[in-house]
Amino acid sequence: MNMFCYQCQETSKGTGCALMGVCGKTPEISNIQDLLLFVTRGIAVYNNELRKQGKASPTADKYIVDAMFISITNANFDFEAIKEKVKDGLKLKSELAVSLGATNISLPDECTWNGDESEFMEKALEVGVLRTKDEDIRSLKELVHYGLKGMAAYAEHAYNLDKTDDEVFTFMQRALADITREDISADELVALALETGKYGVQVMALLDAANTGRFGNPEITQVNIGAGKNPGILISGHDLRDIEELLQQTEGTGVDVYTHSEMLPAHYYPYLKKYKHLAGNFGGAWWQQKEDFEAFNGPILFTTNCIVPPSKNAAYRDRIFTTGAAGLNGAKHIAERKNGQPKDFSEIIALAKQCPPPREIETGTITGGFAHAQVLALADKVVDAVKSGAIKKFFVMAGCDGRMKSRSYYTDFAKALPEDTVILTAGCAKYRYNKLPLGDIGEIPRVLDAGQCNDSYSLAVIALKLKEVFGLDDINQLPIAFNIAWYEQKAVIVLLALLHLGVKNIHLGPTLPGFLSQNVAKVLVENFGIGGISTVEEDIEMFMAE
Repeated sequence: MNMFCYQCQETSKGTGCALMGVCGKTPEISNIQDLLLFVTRGIAVYNNELRKQGKASPTADKYIVDAMFISITNANFDFEAIKEKVKDGLKLKSELAVSLGATNISLPDECTWNGDESEFMEKALEVGVLRTKDEDIRSLKELVHYGLKGMAAYAEHAYNLDKTDDEVFTFMQRALADITREDISADELVALALETGKYGVQVMALLDAANTGRFGNPEITQVNIGAGKNPGILISGHDLRDIEELLQQTEGTGVDVYTHSEMLPAHYYPYLKKYKHLAGNFGGAWWQQKEDFEAFNGPILFTTNCIVPPSKNAAYRDRIFTTGAAGLNGAKHIAERKNGQPKDFSEIIALAKQCPPPREIETGTITGGFAHAQVLALADKVVDAVKSGAIKKFFVMAGCDGRMKSRSYYTDFAKALPEDTVILTAGCAKYRYNKLPLGDIGEIPRVLDAGQCNDSYSLAVIALKLKEVFGLDDINQLPIAFNIAWYEQKAVIVLLALLHLGVKNIHLGPTLPGFLSQNVAKVLVENFGIGGISTVEEDIEMFMAE
């Protein structure tokens, strides 16, 4: 069976995975995800029309967010679970069609197809990325599509904290409906991509308010990276509601909780770090998990994407649990909340009690917690340092980490930066340099970690505040350079958000997205200054000269 996927940075040969996903997904998983997205677009068309009549379905709003999140790179490898989601979607789509009734709009195949399970895989082969023949239109549609996937991830996290924004749901569904159009032009899609960035800013602000409203503003925190004597549970992914409930249920049990990869910023929130058994952060970025998980010894809980399917003989294989949008064939899945009750983590806790403590793989601490409220509290010191020349330039090095050896560029870049520069970061890209002894400028650390990938919003808030403080007309006049590592679709929505805010001359690496056709890449380069990376020495010279 064939597949085609080019949504992540590591896609095969930089053009597309056709035999097996570099991420580990099989053609069957890739194709059933394509079918899920096809059904989801149909639901979006119907709900978009119902919303115009004031009859939008909240069930459809949530389904669309869930389904888009499931299809993000490294999120869900459970074929049967995705197939059941397709079935649920077909049923929901039929209900929406009945609610809408007779309509004068032309309905796409996404709306009219209602095949049974025996037709799923055949249909899946017709509705993937390559359904759009024109390479440039396909490229622009997928740019929007991947931005919407990132938006869905952030909308879901906010939803889990009881925060929603009907404007975000409305836009997502209108954009998905537009993607089904065969007559849409390149100019319309470019405008839609920039509009996606606008709502990307809005959904990140929504999630920021949800996180800080529930857990307090992140504050400067030193996080232990060693291991204790108690058995532990390692929680990975991004969902803070999940770690909150896990901490509540493990309190007093003798089981410690450790964060992994993108869950590290949980330590920065006052309400979460009050739990004394939140013991530290274990390991590095998501792609190092095979080695890290062998050493951890206890159960691992995936709350979102960043799963690397374990080998058949991995010792930790039977200790993996998933929840939310995450899924892995053979792993125990923790059910969703019902009737306002928290998720039940008792099975994970019981297993942890039977496991030995983690094997220590490193010692020391890493410092973070520099989200916008904390940095703005230091604004006077930052401004003084810039005015005095103590800080010559800020480098935004947010984004994602990955397996490619060429990503050592970001470690070398951080090491080679002049000592009068500061790194602003968010996302797991920071694991390339957040344990380096890069020192301080006065009382300001040279690496300011705002948090998760969605906390790139904080970096935008900081930049806009500095623009205001320095009385500048254009954000691009600030002494800030953007050298961003990307991997998956949440990085795409961050990129589109930055473009919406008017940021130009953003450099992406280690390679430019494979889903950008030559013509679309040319538009981004010429109109927005998007660029790639070269050597560390050449790039630092270029950035410092700007």
